[in-house]
Amino acid sequence: MKKLIALTLSAALSLTLFSACGQTQTQTTRHTGTGDGYGGAITATVSTDENGKIVALEIAGPDETAGIGDKAIETITAAILEKGSVEGVDAVAGATWSSNGAIYAVNNALDPEAYPYPVESAGSEADSVSSAEAAMGLGVVSTGRLGPGSDDTETPVYSFNQVYAAVVFDQEGKILSMKLDQLEVATPNYDGDGMPHFAGFPGQSYNYDEDHDAVVDGTLAYDDDSYLEAIAAWQTKRERGDSYKMGVGTWADQADAFEALFVGMTVDEVEAWFAKYCSDVNGRPLKAPTEDSKEEDKAKYEALSADEQAMLADVTASATMSLNDSHGDILSAIRKAYENRKPLEAMAATGFGLGLDFMGRLGPGSDDTETPVYSFNNVVAAVLFDENDVITGIYLDQVEVATPNYDGDGMPHFAGFPGQSYNYDEDHDAVVDGTLTYDDDSFLEAVAAWQTKRERGDSYKMGVGTWADQADAFEALFVGMTVDEANEWFAKYCSDANGRPLKAPTEDSKEEDKAKYEALTADEQTMLADVTASATMSLNDSHGNILGAIQAALESKSAVDITIG
Repeated sequence: MKKLIALTLSAALSLTLFSACGQTQTQTTRHTGTGDGYGGAITATVSTDENGKIVALEIAGPDETAGIGDKAIETITAAILEKGSVEGVDAVAGATWSSNGAIYAVNNALDPEAYPYPVESAGSEADSVSSAEAAMGLGVVSTGRLGPGSDDTETPVYSFNQVYAAVVFDQEGKILSMKLDQLEVATPNYDGDGMPHFAGFPGQSYNYDEDHDAVVDGTLAYDDDSYLEAIAAWQTKRERGDSYKMGVGTWADQADAFEALFVGMTVDEVEAWFAKYCSDVNGRPLKAPTEDSKEEDKAKYEALSADEQAMLADVTASATMSLNDSHGDILSAIRKAYENRKPLEAMAATGFGLGLDFMGRLGPGSDDTETPVYSFNNVVAAVLFDENDVITGIYLDQVEVATPNYDGDGMPHFAGFPGQSYNYDEDHDAVVDGTLTYDDDSFLEAVAAWQTKRERGDSYKMGVGTWADQADAFEALFVGMTVDEANEWFAKYCSDANGRPLKAPTEDSKEEDKAKYEALTADEQTMLADVTASATMSLNDSHGNILGAIQAALESKSAVDITIG
């Protein structure tokens, strides 16, 4: 059974008692059942006659939202009594979770074997899969968004979205396991509580709705310290957890449902499923039409077979969000994961985690007008673990985005949201050529052009190789370690000054690095020489915290049962 999910808010008592038309019932049987509402458990006391018709019904949802969940329960109760059955009773729009919880409680009362309680979480039991060969890929897709709307001063709201897809594929390209997550960051005039905010780089400012009441309270501007704090506080949609409820459940619940749905499909089949079964208007899975349905959605739904419509009813009981809209392009992230996939060695995994770490950076330095350079770094780690939390597979990537006065060619740039501007070194010659300001179209284009460090490829050379080459070397190093052991390796064998693996000292070496290196055994020094032949970049510095992302992958892991080779 998939986890029941729905929509309402906080705590209020909902108790409804009905009997059918006041008639005296002679032979009735009483049943009790439970379902999951939005705020907590919903209970049902059901009386049926000798023919199984429901003749009396009491549903209680003490933790459902007053005026929303309780009203939905009243409506559901009346509809069930009118029909004498739950068959054909639909959820109440705007209170789907409470409605589904009430219906499930009645079904649990009548048939506890078919509708067990507690309801099993989707994906709580990992299916066992094995493959002679497999590969893991990581896809990152950035998109900008105009809106939603404007604040009370008519200043627009903007946001940018990064979707992350970590996917394990078999040798035929079929999905064995998938992890999805997303970062959405909005201007601080967006009135939604819990949304990560960004007011721009220091020196910029934006309208600020501090108490999320849809009324602007002033403007927000960062100094260096608050800029770093703001980015470090960004949370992914999974990390926002139960506070981020939408439609039939949290974002995480809905992502879980799509992850389970796509297992066994190729990326082509996922895209074909989307094209056939999702709205061409908003990218959401189709539902049985209502009076408010768009005509094109209605026509597309009614062209499906009864079995296809039943399948969609199962899907939309737990996942109604779009797979590709202005909030983010999940489909393209899955496609990129396939295109970026790398072979996995023979191994077994019982856990699969996707970890993110967000960090701001001051610098490097300033431009020729003494205006500082700033950047933010988003590190992504997809990690497979065995039963002892030993890493059996790992894939690293990173997005670094700098102000456009940074003179490095190939660096993704961001000048701020439309209405803001920043110094711009157009030809990367360390001389500012003017200022850069986006309109709506160029804002969307700028965000869509952000590339990960792997995507920057051979153009992003550093030290002993490209960023991708060095990340590959660290991935190989960490396979066979636990996260604690990786952290211990870093603490023992990397510089305390810059986080880079230690090398044989030279005249330019810092004294503390020299002392740390010379305290190692000859074998340890030889091991480090092997490492630094292919990886010299830092695992945790102002460019990004790779170790932090690996730790986050461990903390977010879910159960899998995968054997390769």
